[in-house]
Amino acid sequence: MKKKTDQGWRPPANFSDVPSHTIASVLVATTKLLSLKIGSVSFNINRNQLMDKEVREAIIESQRILRPLRVVVELTEDIPDKNWPSEQLVPLIKDFINYGMDFSLDDCGTGVNQLDQIQDLVPLASEIKFAIQNFGEKLRDPDIEDKVIFWRDFSKKHNLRFILEGIEDENDDKLADSLDIDLRQGYYYGKPRLLKLKPDDDKF
Repeated sequence: MKKKTDQGWRPPANFSDVPSHTIASVLVATTKLLSLKIGSVSFNINRNQLMDKEVREAIIESQRILRPLRVVVELTEDIPDKNWPSEQLVPLIKDFINYGMDFSLDDCGTGVNQLDQIQDLVPLASEIKFAIQNFGEKLRDPDIEDKVIFWRDFSKKHNLRFILEGIEDENDDKLADSLDIDLRQGYYYGKPRLLKLKPDDDKF
């Protein structure tokens, strides 16, 4: 989600600052436009948004519109306004799963998606994502390689898909090959494109 500014479309400094009603309305409007055009869709939400009933209802409505396509709800590493315990998060995630969605843990190893903070959520997950760009380093850095290998092996142990994010050039792609990582995401494969909800969204 981005905001239209004089400098172009820009992401908010903090997604928690976006009103829940705005998130919900844009989510449903976007889903209606994409329903016949896509093979998969993922929604990124942080813990504050997960706890927001209006956002959850919009995600469920989006899954209803997109069915039989399966929505993936990705829980991001953003630091929430309060320390929501797993006991409150788990039932809400289970609701998504019961509606036919997949659950993903995004940007593991950063923010509040450290291993000790997601242990209770792992049994609910279908996939784990690790983003190399969050560390300001490339895969050729030995420490980053070790982190990638850890999360790759952790995912395999728990029978989860592992997706490596932040692949930006051919070198990243080749190094991911060397680490036997099949599922990847990044600008090397394609950059985001504007989806116009209004006819003048591309005019400034």
